[in-house]
Amino acid sequence: MARSLLRGTGLIDFLMRESSFACVKAEDDGGDEDEHFDDASNGRTPCSPRKWIREFSALANVVASRCARILLLSVEELQRQFNDEIPEFAKASDSYARNLLEYCCLRALGVLTSVTDCLSDKDFRQLTFDMMLAWEAPGVADKPIIKVGSGRSVGEQAFVRLGPAIIGVADPVTVHSQFALLTATSDGRLQFTIYAKYLAKVNRIMESVKNQSFSSHFLKFRSMKCETLVEFEGTVKTPPVLQHTGVSIWPGRMTLTDHALYFEPIGVGSYDNPLKFDFSDDSHHTVKPELTGPWGARLFDRGILCKSSASPEPLIFEFPEIMGHSRRDYWLAIIRELVCVHQLIRKYQMEDVDKVEALSRALLGIVRLQATRELVHGLPFKFESLLTFLTCEHLHGGDLILKAIAKNFSSRKKRVNGRILQRSPFSAISANSVSSNPATSTNPSCVVGTVIPVGEFLIGDLTPLEKAVLQSRGNAKLAELAQSTIASVKMGGIDTNLAVMKELSLPFIHAWEWIRELQSWNDPLKTITFLLICSYILLKNYHGYVIPVGLICFSGSLLWIRQDQGKNAGDVNVLAPSPNAMEQLFNLQQALFDLENNLRMGNISLLKVRAILFSRVPQVTNQVIVSLVIVACFLAVMPFRFLLLLVLWETFTRYTYIREESTELLFRRAWEWWNRVPVVSVQLLKIRESKKRI
Repeated sequence: MARSLLRGTGLIDFLMRESSFACVKAEDDGGDEDEHFDDASNGRTPCSPRKWIREFSALANVVASRCARILLLSVEELQRQFNDEIPEFAKASDSYARNLLEYCCLRALGVLTSVTDCLSDKDFRQLTFDMMLAWEAPGVADKPIIKVGSGRSVGEQAFVRLGPAIIGVADPVTVHSQFALLTATSDGRLQFTIYAKYLAKVNRIMESVKNQSFSSHFLKFRSMKCETLVEFEGTVKTPPVLQHTGVSIWPGRMTLTDHALYFEPIGVGSYDNPLKFDFSDDSHHTVKPELTGPWGARLFDRGILCKSSASPEPLIFEFPEIMGHSRRDYWLAIIRELVCVHQLIRKYQMEDVDKVEALSRALLGIVRLQATRELVHGLPFKFESLLTFLTCEHLHGGDLILKAIAKNFSSRKKRVNGRILQRSPFSAISANSVSSNPATSTNPSCVVGTVIPVGEFLIGDLTPLEKAVLQSRGNAKLAELAQSTIASVKMGGIDTNLAVMKELSLPFIHAWEWIRELQSWNDPLKTITFLLICSYILLKNYHGYVIPVGLICFSGSLLWIRQDQGKNAGDVNVLAPSPNAMEQLFNLQQALFDLENNLRMGNISLLKVRAILFSRVPQVTNQVIVSLVIVACFLAVMPFRFLLLLVLWETFTRYTYIREESTELLFRRAWEWWNRVPVVSVQLLKIRESKKRI
């Protein structure tokens, strides 16, 4: 076998000649599992004399056998290595089968993905799909999920767990969005036909990019940075791209690499010297949508503005399209993705292999976006979520994801639960698959010579990157819930909003009613108790502790509400207003009338204060001055707490027979003074008739 591999025979072609693959092929062709695995109780299969793993289901045993043949090991040896290398918590009885299957699959994928054309092999697609199927039902008692009319399909958890380990399939950051787009028309389950088409398109795009990278058109853009071709537009098969410079418009051809954006205006018989927008330098770059039109008019939303702090003049490009602006949106997204990845490279000062891996991650995201666009025959909804670094820029907690990615790049070795894991070569191999840079594809430091057992993945646990992604997704769901709550409150109609405001103000209304009840002496025991407590606080000079105690009580109430969230979810039950148009009109008229009265009373009060301040009525102003002087002297002689006690007592006894004539007279005189103040300032608001006549 080793001799055949050295001669150049494909690894997958060699393995397909093995008996275990023939057995699974018979099963995939429509045979019943029970016909092939009825001898499972005896520990042997009809196709292989090897012993089965008794914790595995039939399909999981077949997948494990195939993985063992790929690794040139027996199933028993693979299980023994798992028991020796993996920590104890990952070997619990309830998760032993799934973790062992993950171990087998990840190690086998580490070998298979080293074959550069693995995505073009149909048997590789079937094998990886069977791995996901077996992951969903790895145990003996587990039953595969089969929906009527759809056959065998893969769920989200299996795709999220194993998809990022397969070259070109998904990224840990965008794997959830990738699965949602692939299963948009299949009821949330990934079918093999869609999965195979998706991998075939990814492989075709990779091969197309590599072939275009050696064309004469792209070779002239090569620089000391060894750039990699990403996308080009404006050739014979596609409409040209327009550059706007003032009122001038120049058609041309646009080329995007992983380091810069080039635009070649169409000249006489050939293209002129290209304009370069380099987003790999240390400048600050801005890329945003722009309105364009003829002669500088801002009419069409089909343009992109590229601005750098190193250049004072921005570059404006237009992507003509008959309907919509999807062409512009696609280019805007992929340019922003490359700008974001270079920002990450500069922030964490990545060099050499780390920089290559970061760029390859961005390039693979763009390749997956192109494959998905071809699969759904158009730009999918929320397509930006397929681009890793652009997603992190807009995701809640995206900075934590970027930090985890950078830490994953920079750490050659790391210790997790007492076991040393080296960095996986998957990302470097990914760069080789889409890169045209000879220095990248042949550099031995980019590809590790030995196969990493589990790569960047932890058996039975989540990596820091996966934890950051889950935390960010949870924060995003909370933010969406908050936005939906706000959107539900933004309802049309004054009557509806008044009903919502009344329902939300019920706690304050109940508090005010409780104070009025204490003040009215309907329950003398409560009122006397309240007055005694307040009097004791004022006499003992404890009023300084009222605010801290109130804050502590408020915090305790918040904790109590938090513990009781299951019973009280905080829902607002609003009584819908009457749909009768005449009644709504009457309510609106009454509300406007009350608002007008309140505004009128407020204006009168302000005008009275203005009259007192400017001595429009000197008698009343003199009385106010004398009253203020008396109150100031009274405060200077009597301690402040006794005055508060007096005001408190008067406030709660004004509706009873227990009244002091002095305080009653004081309040009565003050009210009479206030009513005697004429609104003389109204004269200032009147327009003089004499001036009007002139």
